[in-house]
Amino acid sequence: MVVLKGDERIDFLLAEENMRIIQSKEVFAFSIDAVLLARFTSVPITRGKILDLCTGNGVIPLFLSRRSQVKITGVEIQERLYDMAVRNVQLNQLENRLEMIHADLKDMPALIGNGKFDQITCNPPYFATPVTDKRNINEHLAIARHEIHCSLEDVIKACSRLCKSGGKVSIVHRPGRMIDLISLFRKYRLEPKRIQLVYPKKGKEANVLLIEAARDGKPDLKILPPLYTHDEDGEYSHEFREILYGK
Repeated sequence: MVVLKGDERIDFLLAEENMRIIQSKEVFAFSIDAVLLARFTSVPITRGKILDLCTGNGVIPLFLSRRSQVKITGVEIQERLYDMAVRNVQLNQLENRLEMIHADLKDMPALIGNGKFDQITCNPPYFATPVTDKRNINEHLAIARHEIHCSLEDVIKACSRLCKSGGKVSIVHRPGRMIDLISLFRKYRLEPKRIQLVYPKKGKEANVLLIEAARDGKPDLKILPPLYTHDEDGEYSHEFREILYGK
C-alpha cells in the first residue's frame, strides 16, 4: 500500500482512467506543459529505452508508459520529488518497466554511460536564476522553475551525451528560448526536426514551445500546425480536450 505524506493527494491521470498520480500543492503538481510534451514526443513502441530528465513526480514516464512498452527511466535531483515518483510507479504497479533515479542530470553520463537511450524527454526549469530574495520561498518550486541546479546548456549537453546516434530528444520550453534551444542543439550534435507552438487562443502570442531533435540527424525541420488550448469562449478547444481527457 502506498503511503501519502504531508498534504499529498491522489489524482486521476487525466485521460488515463486506470492510472493515478500522487501530487502536492506545496511540493509538486504536474503542469499542462508535461501533458503536451508527453503527447508531442516520438516514442519507441516495443524496442529501445526512454529517459526523462527533470522528471518531478514521474508524470511524463507515467504518460509515456501508455504509449510504449519499453523501459522508461526518470531522473530527479530533488529527493522529495524523487520519493513521490517512486511511489507513483508503485501506485500504478509499473515497477517492471519504470525506474526512478535520484541524481543530478549533469552526472548521468558518468553514472550510466553515453549513448544509452533511444528517446529523451525533458521539461526543464524555464527561468534564469534570480537573486535569492526574488526566488520562490518554496525551495521545491524554486528549483523546478529556475535554473538553480542546471542551465539550459547543461540540459542539452546531458541529452546529447545520453542519446544514441539517431535517437531523439524532445523538450518543452518557452517560445522566447527557441533560438537558444536551436543553437545549443546544433552545438551538441542534435539537429532540430520538429517544432510546434502552443497558443492560449487564436490572436494571442504562443506561450509554449515543443521541439524535437535527432542526434546526428540531417537538416530537415518541420513546423507542425499550431495548437490552441482555448476557443473564443475561453473553454478548452476540442483538440486540447482530447489531449487532456481522450476522445
